Amino acid sequence: MNNKSSARQKIRYRIRKKVSGTSSLPRLSVFRSNADIYAQLIDDTNGVTIASASSRQKDIAAQKSPKIAKSKMVGEAIAKKAVELGMKKVVFDRSGYVYHGRVKAVADGAREGGLDF
Repeated sequence: MNNKSSARQKIRYRIRKKVSGTSSLPRLSVFRSNADIYAQLIDDTNGVTIASASSRQKDIAAQKSPKIAKSKMVGEAIAKKAVELGMKKVVFDRSGYVYHGRVKAVADGAREGGLDF
């Protein structure tokens, strides 16, 4: 069973051993599907999602732009929600994806939105 998804799963577990979120320093987790991208702020100590944003939200989905541009908007949206909740610092979790393309665009958008990681 040496396929792409099991390899990503191994990488995910390796990352999650080191990266953990708290209520004061949440984990910014990214999930990428073929069509959309999702970002969540997660408090792992309590096991709750604090805030989320995705490319399926009405304001982002209505824009006719490439997936990378939408990914950047998702990053800005999650950063805006985090700042409203009084969070400036987060821990970035790339979820086993290569830090490139859409995943990097989410991170760049979050940084531009005011998050620090």
